[in-house]
Amino acid sequence: MLQNSMVYFNTLIIQEILQNTDLLEKMTKEDFRGLTPLFCNHINPYGIFKLNMNKRFDFSINNNVA
Repeated sequence: MLQNSMVYFNTLIIQEILQNTDLLEKMTKEDFRGLTPLFCNHINPYGIFKLNMNKRFDFSINNNVA
């Protein structure tokens, strides 16, 4: 269940990023072949998870850039 949730979340992030046509035009065949939603370096399995169940995650790129 955890892996399914991670893949779904990552897929939504990838879709949001690829909507930027500048990035899409720069991608090569090899880039598309290596594109996968199975990355997990953003998951912290041993720390504290701060969840806000009253607010949905905003997948737009502009709001998540620090």
